[in-house]
Amino acid sequence: MSEPKPEPKPEAKPEAKPDSPPDRLSNDPRSPYFNAAALERDVGIRFKGVEKTNVEEYCISEGWVRVAAGKALDRYGNPLTIKLTGTVEAWFKSKQPG
Repeated sequence: MSEPKPEPKPEAKPEAKPDSPPDRLSNDPRSPYFNAAALERDVGIRFKGVEKTNVEEYCISEGWVRVAAGKALDRYGNPLTIKLTGTVEAWFKSKQPG
């Protein structure tokens, strides 16, 4: 006779704040991380303690932002971007509608 195996415990998932932006967000509509509802609320980004306004994409958990490299464009007319690593903070600048 075999002993009953203990049931696996569900892994604890970190609770997201109810009014916080997504972990990863892009302002390019072709990206899988594009979220129009979040972008309508005007997301603020602080990178290494400095507020940035030229962020094209960010990821809080991986600690990077992608910013436009001046006015340079690629051959498709999209801005050239540079990926910078460091501490990333994100917040909504406007209140949730409703």
